[in-house]
Amino acid sequence: MFKASDVKELREKTGAGMMDCKKALEACEGNMDKAVDWLREKGIAKAAKKESRIAAEGLCQIKEDGNTAVIVEVNSETDFVAKNDEFTGFVDYLVDQILKNDVETVEDVLAVKDGKETINDKLVALTAKIGEKISFRRFEKVTKEDEEIFGTYKHLGGKIGTIVVLKGGNEEVAKDVAMQACAMNPTAVNRDGVPAEMVEHEKEVIKNEIKNDEKNAKKSDEIIEKMSIGRLNKFYKEICLEEQDFIKDSGMNVKTYVKNAGGEIVSMVRFAVGEGIEKRQENFAEEVAAQMNAA
Repeated sequence: MFKASDVKELREKTGAGMMDCKKALEACEGNMDKAVDWLREKGIAKAAKKESRIAAEGLCQIKEDGNTAVIVEVNSETDFVAKNDEFTGFVDYLVDQILKNDVETVEDVLAVKDGKETINDKLVALTAKIGEKISFRRFEKVTKEDEEIFGTYKHLGGKIGTIVVLKGGNEEVAKDVAMQACAMNPTAVNRDGVPAEMVEHEKEVIKNEIKNDEKNAKKSDEIIEKMSIGRLNKFYKEICLEEQDFIKDSGMNVKTYVKNAGGEIVSMVRFAVGEGIEKRQENFAEEVAAQMNAA
């Protein structure tokens, strides 16, 4: 009825995914023009054109259900859309579906069927309706034991979200720790969780800083090594949740605060919307000028 080359041609014409192009050709009995219209009518071609855009705004959402908690990040191109009821409704729906289904990856979630549609179908339809690129970027499902406690916190309306798990302690302490993680952006709970390559890189930078300082020119290797250890400890204090000064009482660190309440930190997850995404640098005046010239 149609060949692989037809699927390739339709993909090039519309920018839609390979499987969507195959579905379109099957539905239209191999007719290329009708397949293009079919994709447009489904909103797939329109959504595909937005794939090259940068979506670095959006929302983090968190939900608990018994011994399971889920945090997701869904991105949009503008903060305005991130506050849209349909967008926020989709994010809430996504969290519920992740809690209900046995999924491990974003691809697993998008493939989940809800009625006749997959979640990916719903995402494509939302992208077409809203008119911006919508991207389901990531999620994490966190589990705990019965005797453990979740602490969750969202900051700036969902721009940052954290889930922590405490063994012992209480809900107030768990929330305080989640707020700390939101505010102070730790990399790991403790030194064991810091990636080895990050530590090695920091060691190298610290040693070079010390050696390049003229004040240290006459210092022995032993003293330079001691100075390096001191600065590395300061680095750990900044990036390890347990070693950070507790924001509500800087006279103790977070580990001591939790320990005083009879608890210990088991795990932490922190999402910040758009972190690591290269945001487009736009010049508003140039954008307006371009639109005027095109008119």
